[in-house]
Amino acid sequence: MMETTGNVVKEKSFLFAVRIVNVARYLRQHHKEYVLTKQLIRSGTSIGANIEEALAGQSRKDFIAKMAIALKETRETAFWLRLLIATGYLNETRKAERTLQDDCKHLTKLLTSIVKTSQEN
Repeated sequence: MMETTGNVVKEKSFLFAVRIVNVARYLRQHHKEYVLTKQLIRSGTSIGANIEEALAGQSRKDFIAKMAIALKETRETAFWLRLLIATGYLNETRKAERTLQDDCKHLTKLLTSIVKTSQEN
């Protein structure tokens, strides 16, 4: 079960990171925005990196700690996305931005479930 869940969250977080990198490229090229973009790219790509570390964790405690960090990074990424939309750098009505927010919410739910289930077992 954990292997299947691990593979799903690992793949989703990687694809999300790719989208974050592409959005960052867009923000830099079209809006010359660097400060918020740097924050977005750090948190958005850190999700997958922490999941990778969790899946290679040496103990259950290590696994839970890394997954919890990945969860915190998803929440931070959601904040930066909301801020970029609120300040007009991104447009929530465009499908790409809307689906990016949806993917972030989905990762948050998935990671919340993984952390809670892991803590209970």
